[in-house]
Amino acid sequence: MEEGENAANYYQGSNIRDLEERQRILKDRLLLIGQNLIEFKENNEEELLEIKKDLEILKNSTEKMHSFLESLSGEISKLAKKEDLEILKKQAKMFQPLEFVKKSELEKLKKK
Repeated sequence: MEEGENAANYYQGSNIRDLEERQRILKDRLLLIGQNLIEFKENNEEELLEIKKDLEILKNSTEKMHSFLESLSGEISKLAKKEDLEILKKQAKMFQPLEFVKKSELEKLKKK
């Protein structure tokens, strides 16, 4: 009967050791999962901060471009149109200031 008791005790001891080993493995896995989760969270927070910084930079750039385009639009409206320039060009051709003679030049021509 002692052999049966020894075998039962051995079997129970073996089961307890197996359960303890499983519990240790599960504990190690849980710790590893916790560490991975913490690292993942920290990395995501860093990435989120960088994305927020980039977004702020893009927002500022967009505002600067908007302001520049508004001022450019205001300046363009002050410029002469092509048709207006053509009219001025035709008027200048009709006027021909180089063909005018000074009074002094006319007097010189009369004296000759």
